[in-house]
Amino acid sequence: MKFLVVLAALVALSAGGAIPLVPGDNSHYVEGESRYIWMPDGDGKPHLVDLHEPADEEAIARNGANNQYWLYTRQNPTNAQILVNGNANSVANSNYRANRGLKVIVHGWNSNGNSGMNPQITSAFLAVQDVNVIVVDWRALANSNYITATNGVPSVGQFLGNFLVWLINTAGGNWNNVHLVGFSLGAHVVGNAGRQAGGRPARVTGLDPAGPNWGGNSNALNGNAGQYVEAIHTDGGLLGIFDRIANGDFYPNGGRNPQPGCWASTCSHGRAPELFASSVRTNHFVARQCSNLQQAENVQCSGSAFNMGNGIISKRGNGIFGLRTGSNWPF
Repeated sequence: MKFLVVLAALVALSAGGAIPLVPGDNSHYVEGESRYIWMPDGDGKPHLVDLHEPADEEAIARNGANNQYWLYTRQNPTNAQILVNGNANSVANSNYRANRGLKVIVHGWNSNGNSGMNPQITSAFLAVQDVNVIVVDWRALANSNYITATNGVPSVGQFLGNFLVWLINTAGGNWNNVHLVGFSLGAHVVGNAGRQAGGRPARVTGLDPAGPNWGGNSNALNGNAGQYVEAIHTDGGLLGIFDRIANGDFYPNGGRNPQPGCWASTCSHGRAPELFASSVRTNHFVARQCSNLQQAENVQCSGSAFNMGNGIISKRGNGIFGLRTGSNWPF
């Protein structure tokens, strides 16, 4: 009997069903096999996620129509003005200006428009550019279980894409000055939004695009989302995708856990928005083009130099890029 119990435990382990005990530590995780993984919420707190949990179809029915669009400008850097899709007065009565660039920021799972990455990136943009910044709050789906949120991503992105088309057609703007930025599941949201808008956004940035259940997923971020699409990989193979998915794929410190200052996968995943915000303010992360992914992982690239995050805005930046960000945090 004892042998059968041990055998059953071994079968559970080999099937990837073991429950990890240390919050944030995903060293057990094998893509496509493991059932459980730790994922951070908008405050970086790890939550144990069951990747076999059934989707909540009722929640998915509350789709991207529930997106909220919060506008920030230098005139209202911390107090959002709500733009309502289809309501031209909500835009006319706001600080939105068609002659400014447009930055759109999308959070990930178990987060909302107030989660830390949003003010961090918003304040960075407004510190260096007079732009319109729209934070997308999609908490109605994002705060569901991970499978439900994943299944809802295409709808959230499509509604965002339609909103942007309506906004520019109604209030003016220039697609060549539109930049979409999404973290984790939000990276796939902006991928869908960009494709819904016909690939017109000048730039689309995926910050450690979510990995679990996204390998081979046709709804994932890809190079068709904009004129130039980039991905910054910081927890590849665990919470983030490691393989190339964009025009330019950047692998700071090898693109995997642990990133400098981190001991856990959840921390490394969260490094991507932090690095990006820093790049907006200072544009100081110089990457080198790599011949292959192995070079990027080992940070042994010696090709042409490009700046990660806020430095490239042309197809010349296509390829794989590796860099070191240094050993000290914050950068």
